[in-house]
Amino acid sequence: MEIKQLQFFIEVTRTGSFTSAAENLFITQPALSRTIKSLEDELGTKLFVRTRKKLILTDAGRVLKKHALKIEEQLQQLDKEMDKMLMLKKGHIRIGLPTVTNSTFFSKLLASFHQEYPEVTFQLEEDGSKPIEQKIINGLLDFGIVFLPDKNESIDYYTFINEKLKLVIPASHRFIGKQEVSLQELKEENFIMFNRDFELRSLIIAACRGVGFQPTIISETSQLDFIQEMVASNLGITLLPESICMELTHDIQTISITNPTIRWSLALIWKTDAYMSQVEKEFIRFAKVKLSKASLP
Repeated sequence: MEIKQLQFFIEVTRTGSFTSAAENLFITQPALSRTIKSLEDELGTKLFVRTRKKLILTDAGRVLKKHALKIEEQLQQLDKEMDKMLMLKKGHIRIGLPTVTNSTFFSKLLASFHQEYPEVTFQLEEDGSKPIEQKIINGLLDFGIVFLPDKNESIDYYTFINEKLKLVIPASHRFIGKQEVSLQELKEENFIMFNRDFELRSLIIAACRGVGFQPTIISETSQLDFIQEMVASNLGITLLPESICMELTHDIQTISITNPTIRWSLALIWKTDAYMSQVEKEFIRFAKVKLSKASLP
């Protein structure tokens, strides 16, 4: 018994006509009749009772139809799973990464995904959280790693890290030796910050205003390296997430901030209700598993 025979048989039962079934199958009616006759010969029984007005299934025909429909359903499921597997083999993912992140961690995440799906390629763009979020809404990026966004119906997200900001000062600063300082004590300090594209800047300014002062910003940049260099050169101070502070390489020190503690949350974001390829769906699943098991150093 061949799959083609079952498919032809099912089409005849659906249409109730050899003529209509042959048209739907794009074959001639004699060819269809020969296929059904061959199936009947193989089974050793008639499948249809042919009358002038319609075709009637025999008892054997009804049994075959029951099982043939199950086989058809299984074949369709097989096709879907095979398509899914093949679609996962190739793809291209566009990801926005802010400068103020642990690049080593995300490199390992992407490397792990690439190891399982070696034909998937990545396009990485560095930018601030705000531009990354807007590019995702506009369809220019597939995913982004950003400071936890405000409620936005256009964006879905998965939060994977929540940590404190720490004060970063040069080695010659008056706070050297302290274990912690209150945010109010930074009132007279010069701040070096990320530019307006970065939510971290907005977070720090809001916290400072919350304790009664507007921070004096003497320099803004989009590059973490420049911020480190300017702090090390005694041009000012900055506030950075704990995980980033652990990667700083210049001659600088970090101190805990209190009253209030400023918390920083990062999230993987993507556009709500956007069409997603199987590769993109798998990347979300994969990233959630990895991000839930690992923490930034």
